[in-house]
Amino acid sequence: MVARLFASFFGALMIASAFAYYNYKFAEFKFVDFSKLELFTKNDIFYPKADDYLFIIFNSKDNISLKRIKQLKIKNQTPIILLDYHQKILGIKKIGDSNVTELRTSTNTFLEVIQRFNIYELPSVFFITKYNNRTLYKQDSAIQVLK
Repeated sequence: MVARLFASFFGALMIASAFAYYNYKFAEFKFVDFSKLELFTKNDIFYPKADDYLFIIFNSKDNISLKRIKQLKIKNQTPIILLDYHQKILGIKKIGDSNVTELRTSTNTFLEVIQRFNIYELPSVFFITKYNNRTLYKQDSAIQVLK
């Protein structure tokens, strides 16, 4: 009798701890070190210069997503980084009042970014802020999916 009670308590504790770990793991903010990622603009390697960026990962084959991205209203003229799933440079220079930097990368680096930020739907949008050196940035907002 006591063993069954203990077993059910232990089972409930395991389920609760798995749930808590899942919430913790997917709620924490991540870091991105641009010195360790190979990201390219149209002609050169990308080195971040601004203190804050709006990071957008999207699918250029999805016209509805492109329309939503182009209609974004961004405060404070925050620069935008666009990373396309299909690795295309579309020639977008501005969204609203914000300057846009379109990036390309290898498939491995793209997958690393997707995994690091736990991105499951496109287009995904989040802010990053310079952390403590020239190339280390911290995720500064929750990841939002544009719908």
